[in-house]
Amino acid sequence: MLILNETEIRSLVDAAAARSVVADAFRALHRGEATLPPPVSVGFRSPNGLAHIKAGHLHDDTVWAVKLATDFETAEGGPVRHDGCILVVSAVDGAPVALLRDNAYLTNLRTGAAGAVAADLLARDDAATAAIVGAGNQARFQLEALLQVRPIESVRVAARNLGRAQAFVSEVESRWQLRAQLCDTVEEAVRGADVVVTTTASEAPLLQAAWLANGVHVTAVGSDEPTKQELATNVLARAEVVAVDDRSQAARLGELHHALDDGAVEPADVVTLGELLDGARPGRRGPDDVTVADLTGVGVQDAAIAALVVRAATKSAPAP
Repeated sequence: MLILNETEIRSLVDAAAARSVVADAFRALHRGEATLPPPVSVGFRSPNGLAHIKAGHLHDDTVWAVKLATDFETAEGGPVRHDGCILVVSAVDGAPVALLRDNAYLTNLRTGAAGAVAADLLARDDAATAAIVGAGNQARFQLEALLQVRPIESVRVAARNLGRAQAFVSEVESRWQLRAQLCDTVEEAVRGADVVVTTTASEAPLLQAAWLANGVHVTAVGSDEPTKQELATNVLARAEVVAVDDRSQAARLGELHHALDDGAVEPADVVTLGELLDGARPGRRGPDDVTVADLTGVGVQDAAIAALVVRAATKSAPAP
């Protein structure tokens, strides 16, 4: 069985390749060419922790994958440690093929890729100002992926942890050579922004519809549990397009879950990224449309990116 660590995995896959295979996974899911079991969550005490288990199979691939992602407090009320691995299994004979000990790198990468797919489908072509709520790892992955699909020139950052927010602003300026602004509030960050990305584990709405400019695109990636919520339901109610990675999962776990409970949207009005990619449902119709993508993270993304890594590793491995 092939075993790869994070350093090896990072050398085999990048954001552009991730976006391509993640987009293909969303297409396959829409077409019924993928298997997506419901995710499993396991909670822990002493210390507080949570494990997410997701799986998926793209039918044209000879492997499928099971992903374990964990979030554990390192101390009471302290920073959270993120970890994880992916087991890749043969879809031909059921034998384990690879263990990807990625420390959650691939989860971050495929989540950023999904954000870029959503932005490429829904954000205005001339979007130049991005507001990012949160300043952790996923904020960086989202920005890196967004820069591949839209001409972002300036970034506004709002985050609960001031030190992490300041570090992210400095990184935006030095790593990506963009104008960056540290904002005191989420409202200050998002007012007038062309793209808004929320990357937190918040359990209370952070974003209100009244703060959003006409034409804005919003991507929310934090709600992967029923208790989590980053967007007030009036944000989805205001949107001309509400897109999700998977309808049934988002209706249980995501921003859509809260909006449906609140009567803010109707199930029939929600589209999937796969439908948008295939042209089966319309997306943005004009420059003033407000669009929202609710990304809960689906197992076919993990299967797609794990298979990509295995193919790259096998291709680059020296002959015996």
